[in-house]
Amino acid sequence: MVEKAYNPFEMAQKQFDTVADMLELDTATRELLRNPLREYHVSIPVRMDDGSVRVFRGFRVQHNDALGPGKGGIRFHPMETIDTVRALAMWMTWKCAVVDIPLGGAKGGVVCDPHNLSMREQEQVCRGYIRQMANIMGPLIDVPAPDVMTTPQHMLWMLDEYEKIHQGKHPGFITGKPVGMGGSKGRTEATGYGLIFTVREALKDMNIRPEDTIASVQGFGNVAQYAIQLYHQIGGKVICVSCWDQEDQTAYAFRKVDGIDFEGLLKITDRFGGIDKKKAEEQGYEILPGDEWLTQEVDILMPCALENAITSENVDRISDKVKIVAEGANGPTTPEADKVLKERGIFMIPDFLANAGGVTCSYFEQVQSNMNYYWERDEVLGKLDVKMTSAFIAVNELAKKRKLYMRDAAYMISIGRVARACRDRGWV
Repeated sequence: MVEKAYNPFEMAQKQFDTVADMLELDTATRELLRNPLREYHVSIPVRMDDGSVRVFRGFRVQHNDALGPGKGGIRFHPMETIDTVRALAMWMTWKCAVVDIPLGGAKGGVVCDPHNLSMREQEQVCRGYIRQMANIMGPLIDVPAPDVMTTPQHMLWMLDEYEKIHQGKHPGFITGKPVGMGGSKGRTEATGYGLIFTVREALKDMNIRPEDTIASVQGFGNVAQYAIQLYHQIGGKVICVSCWDQEDQTAYAFRKVDGIDFEGLLKITDRFGGIDKKKAEEQGYEILPGDEWLTQEVDILMPCALENAITSENVDRISDKVKIVAEGANGPTTPEADKVLKERGIFMIPDFLANAGGVTCSYFEQVQSNMNYYWERDEVLGKLDVKMTSAFIAVNELAKKRKLYMRDAAYMISIGRVARACRDRGWV
């Protein structure tokens, strides 16, 4: 019997249905919120460096914009699917709502692998994507941003193409731009730092000092790197990180029981977050299978890579010592695994709260770009800390008051806010 393939959108809908029952939402509201308002499928023809033409598939899903313009990244990934984009768009709706910023949820993607494309070919993919989407995105409609394997350079090419089409300067069209070209200081650090702001508040609530904790992290890309950096600054110690090896097409975990050397690892890491295995061994790291990050005897697990990382097949391998799972990635825990974590009493900081620092800072960038006035880094990160801390406290207080799992409490707040906005607008 063949096991059913993982479908992130079905997972997102299942999470929504559970909370919709708790909120006693009416049928019309459920139907409106469990599916996207709009979605777009496009073909992007690109002339390659060898003179041939290759056609790439692209998507944009706008899940809900009752609270404000859509907001969500554009990812380049060879395994991208429309259901992944639908799920991520839905999670973006809840993410914007839980941190109480006036934006809706959207997401985009192109089926491609930047590793195998030249910079010119990547530029053509970016410009081709915007040519197809220019009339359904914009500063007041839907504001994209970087995501998996897209960078500030990609965002700048997209902005340039959008401005050519619309014949004007529209820096608020896209976020994640380079600083100096309409980007916000602090944006690069925002998701990882925001994750640690919530971890810090969780530890405070549990009366545990950060310096008495150790952690294991899945991923070593942007989110994981800045999360590790700030976690070290507040006194914590990371003993294991895992990442994907492009050459071997498999994942490896890099462990040092006395704690990783963050700066040393950075020096042997490529721009996609891949660590050089041979050089890591030379630095004294134990090289383990990629899923071994999950089995470490640590206080905190931080899945900061892709979705579907903690499943019913591996959740029982999590150590009894683990007190907190802080989801830096989107959808890293399946509903079946989530039930096990809940039963075991592990404190969950759900993805759309834990990693909302990125979209919060994207909102700050959008505000700065639209008013053409930019803040200093400390001001940006200070505002981010306030937003993330306030959101965590609100969710934690509701969870305690109603004796709810943190994920359920976060969903109740976010879905409740979006449902209210839909009703107030007269949509349902």
